[in-house]
Amino acid sequence: MRFRFKSNKLRRLYEDSAYRAGLDVALVKAFRMRMQQIGSARDERDFRALKSLHYEKLKADRAGQHAMRLNDQWRLVLEVEEGDAGKIIVVVAIKDYH
Repeated sequence: MRFRFKSNKLRRLYEDSAYRAGLDVALVKAFRMRMQQIGSARDERDFRALKSLHYEKLKADRAGQHAMRLNDQWRLVLEVEEGDAGKIIVVVAIKDYH
């Protein structure tokens, strides 16, 4: 799937191997691994098929967004947009839900 980033901080975290954005090294590694999974997915069904991702729709003030697990504490928040060439995943944030 195609993806883009909502912020330059997230884009840099993905592109610059030395940049950590103040996050733990293990969390950055998990983020980059998830981005590889997103890039190689055919569509959202691939995320749902991997139960370990805990891909889910969010509610309340995050309605219209989805999240997938990075580790036990942190989630990758995403939006799905329709583009000319199909769906595009927009990486919104890395959030601590605990």
